[in-house]
Amino acid sequence: MKKNNFNIALNDLSQSLIRLKSQEKIIYKSAEIINKTFKNNKVIFCGNGGSAADSSHAVAEFVGRFFKKKRKALNAISLNENNSSLTAIANDFDYKYVFSRQLEGVGKKGDLLFAISTSGKSKNILEVIKKAKKIKMKTILLTGQNNINNRICNVCIKVPAKRVDRIQELHILVLHILAEYVDQRS
Repeated sequence: MKKNNFNIALNDLSQSLIRLKSQEKIIYKSAEIINKTFKNNKVIFCGNGGSAADSSHAVAEFVGRFFKKKRKALNAISLNENNSSLTAIANDFDYKYVFSRQLEGVGKKGDLLFAISTSGKSKNILEVIKKAKKIKMKTILLTGQNNINNRICNVCIKVPAKRVDRIQELHILVLHILAEYVDQRS
């Protein structure tokens, strides 16, 4: 990597971090919803590609622990974890149903769907949000700076970046902020 590319990347990320302040109220609103959900219900995560990895990472923070604070495991799952279910649903139905079909089986009223999508336009993410609404679950979408309609979910956290790599870097930060908030209150 050229030194100039390194500096460009650092500058781009630092500017995105500064602009993330605009999402502070929405992030803390999400944290409160997550914390309340964990009192009696579960948080169900999902995402594609790098967002699938972020989904699994978030679950590990909640089921395990974020800091060294001792607390009980929190009820969180990722719909990305069962390869057999993912491939069977994609094969037997359509890939756009890989999450919504699973949610139909494990989701219930009072649970929270936390969907992660850099574009906010993935068909399977839009389908799972629709399914969650039918089940009467709350929904949070963590996405990038795009033109998605905020009304498709209860809360939409739009990180202020357009490039996928910057969006993913900010997503991890947001997920860590949420995990820290919950850890401090459990």
